Amino acid sequence: MASPKKVCIVGSGNWGSAIAKIVGLNAGLNQRFDSTVNMWVFEEVVNGRKLTEIINTQHENVRYLPGHRLPENVVAVADLVEAVCGADILLFVVPHQFISQVCDTIQGKIKADALGMSLIKGVDEGPDGLKLISEVIREKLGISMSVLMGANIANEVAEGKFCETTIGCKNKDHGSLLKELMQTEHFRVSVVEEADVVEICGALKNVVAVGAGFCDGLGYGDNTKAAVIRLGLMEMISFARFFCSGSVSAATFLESCGVADLITTCYGGRNRRIAEAFAKTGRSLEELEKEMLNGQKLQGPATASEVHVILKNKNLLDKFPLFSAVYEICFEGRPVKDFISFLQNHPQHL
Repeated sequence: MASPKKVCIVGSGNWGSAIAKIVGLNAGLNQRFDSTVNMWVFEEVVNGRKLTEIINTQHENVRYLPGHRLPENVVAVADLVEAVCGADILLFVVPHQFISQVCDTIQGKIKADALGMSLIKGVDEGPDGLKLISEVIREKLGISMSVLMGANIANEVAEGKFCETTIGCKNKDHGSLLKELMQTEHFRVSVVEEADVVEICGALKNVVAVGAGFCDGLGYGDNTKAAVIRLGLMEMISFARFFCSGSVSAATFLESCGVADLITTCYGGRNRRIAEAFAKTGRSLEELEKEMLNGQKLQGPATASEVHVILKNKNLLDKFPLFSAVYEICFEGRPVKDFISFLQNHPQHL
């Protein structure tokens, strides 16, 4: 029998800690996996104690996932290189703006045949245009990459409420192994081959959610919000068809990574909440992020900025008015009350 696969979770925020509950439970029960799961924790001091010490003694991430007990086989490690040492499976769950630094730190320090899976929702704006986070990791580390995206609000996953998710993986054997690591009775996993589409969905839905939050903050009703979600979905599909080199099927957008993730983020996600507060108060996104997110990072505006550069370079801004509206309101001082005017002559209506 093959030796058990050692798993490391690279990241320990709200979502990383929720995933640690699932992975720790499954690794402890399944002989295909080493029972000890390392979780890299960016060290902080909480109430006079190191966060790693709290997690390893109280088995709770009191900073980012308070009130949820982590399995005792999940071990918090402050040193990134030490955390990934010997890992066969690396699960990347850090804010997308930090992934390059993380990869640079562990480059040459991981197993050459390790499998990576990105749970990071964002894209990178490279010199040649769009670059997916999984591509950044693959190029820097030279490992096989898959992605996991879905309608997965971290606290609800941690509470064991039923939900679905999507793994995008081009290698069927790798997809089967990763599904075995991730799936529980309450966290159901589908595996699809269009990994690039899965990842683009996970990034772009945060931009649409900012638009949905503007809608809520401006006091528009359910009809308007439904229109924003639909037009956002159409822009997501168009974007994928412009920028994905492989096939882009409608079926992938019907997976949890597509329409389901879009809906849940536009109603319950942090991007929607901050955007609503921004529209209501006129305060800056940075100020609201610091006040409302307990150290978590806002992904939607950053992704909108990167998408804007990509679309501008390709002379495609006029085909993506919702994405453009979010960018202009967040970064160019366009009044939030102008949001709906961007959508009233949307290409979908012409």
